[in-house]
Amino acid sequence: MSRVCELTGKKAITGNNVSFSNKKNKRKFNVNLTKKRFYIPEEDKWVTLKVSTSALKTINKKGISAVLKEARANGFLTK
Repeated sequence: MSRVCELTGKKAITGNNVSFSNKKNKRKFNVNLTKKRFYIPEEDKWVTLKVSTSALKTINKKGISAVLKEARANGFLTK
């Protein structure tokens, strides 16, 4: 399974570890992902999604139905 948020499409990016001597080594910045179960009242079912914590904040603000609709429109959610 890839480390990609199913609602926002966030994924790992690369960058540099910079030491005191200014020597640069490649590193990876992973996304803060959690597996979470959501109840969708319109469809009367539970879904399990792998979402980033920023997506959880968006769900708390807008609601799961609105966020799922946006994700489907942007092509991130295929379920």
